[in-house]
Amino acid sequence: GVRSDIYSLGIMLLQIITAKPPMGLTHIVGRAIEKGNFTEMLDPAIQDWPVEAALSLAEIALKCAELRRKDRPDLGTVVLPELNRLRELGEETMQHYVLRTSTNNSPMNSQVSLEVMSDPLLTQSGYDSSRSESSIPGRKSNA
Repeated sequence: GVRSDIYSLGIMLLQIITAKPPMGLTHIVGRAIEKGNFTEMLDPAIQDWPVEAALSLAEIALKCAELRRKDRPDLGTVVLPELNRLRELGEETMQHYVLRTSTNNSPMNSQVSLEVMSDPLLTQSGYDSSRSESSIPGRKSNA
């Protein structure tokens, strides 16, 4: 059901943020937030985490991963609006970053960067979601 999917979404989001395995992850992240050392939980491979946004994402993920089904938030009225808010914040931040760094590049590179950032079908992985094949040579997607 949807509430089970919400639980899985919460665990997956925590794994994305922390790069840690799922066992006991809700407890570990929850304690880190309580103790004020949440930043130590963030995936160290990612530099320059937007800590406030990551904390908001972790908090919604923890709500999604509540053990009791009735304690989990509603996907449509709680989870998706928050995820959309965080996505918009990320897009704004990324556009500012691309515009700021593109002034150091040639005009052609700047144009390509802006086109990629504004194309919702392209992702950072190079995958074009409108096609059934990955842009990685020799690999097919599971779509």
